[in-house]
Amino acid sequence: MSVRIGCLQVETRPDDVDANLATLRDMMKAAAKQGVELLIVPEMFVTGYNTERRPENYPQSLWLDVARDICREEGVALVAGAPEVVRGDDGRAEVFNSAFLIDSTGEVLSVYRKTHLFGDEEKALFSPGEVAGNPVMFRGISIGILICYDVEFPENVRRYAMQGVDLIAVPTAQMVPFEFVAETMIPTRAWENQCYVAYVNHDGVERGLRYVGRSSICGPNGDRIVTCVHGTHLLVADIDPLVVVDGRRKNPYLLDRRPELY
Repeated sequence: MSVRIGCLQVETRPDDVDANLATLRDMMKAAAKQGVELLIVPEMFVTGYNTERRPENYPQSLWLDVARDICREEGVALVAGAPEVVRGDDGRAEVFNSAFLIDSTGEVLSVYRKTHLFGDEEKALFSPGEVAGNPVMFRGISIGILICYDVEFPENVRRYAMQGVDLIAVPTAQMVPFEFVAETMIPTRAWENQCYVAYVNHDGVERGLRYVGRSSICGPNGDRIVTCVHGTHLLVADIDPLVVVDGRRKNPYLLDRRPELY
């Protein structure tokens, strides 16, 4: 049985959690009307990616309960990018660039922490995740989560493929001049691993940081099922695990690997 997903490309409001949650509520309603069962939003969607405030100033109490309520109200699950603030016994905060998978019941099914931080600024703000992501079952499909730069390391995607995932969800904050990642690398990742890849980017400009947009949902054959360039878009596609099985039968990359040589 297929699962209908939606990918929201949008211009977020940096440092305005309330405005971003209001956008989320509106778009979850729109997604529900189209039969979407899982909505994926960009990296650090809740706070904006290029913020002025330190991410430790955004504890989960500011947004997570609201997001869970929205999921319950609309009956739609969510992959939401946000800072994850973890305080130790000494009160000091460790902050991760994370993606929360929330079921339509409001239950948090999984939290993935970005393992590959991009550039000095990210490394100054966040701790890297130290645990590789694990697939999560959702309504009969297996989902792996990566965040932006993570997907540019082929080992990350191949690891999920070897675990049999059907869909890799990639909340993203991809900026100029890296259009080639969205245009060339993402379809390649889908093709070489015979799985769906949902690459979900910001659009517009945040304090001088210009995003490339170009969100897409690619199929196991490397085709872009749906894509856009700039603007606010809700991309919708059905994820069919039987298509993944057929893709892996026709393109035996995974079977023909010779890891003893690598």
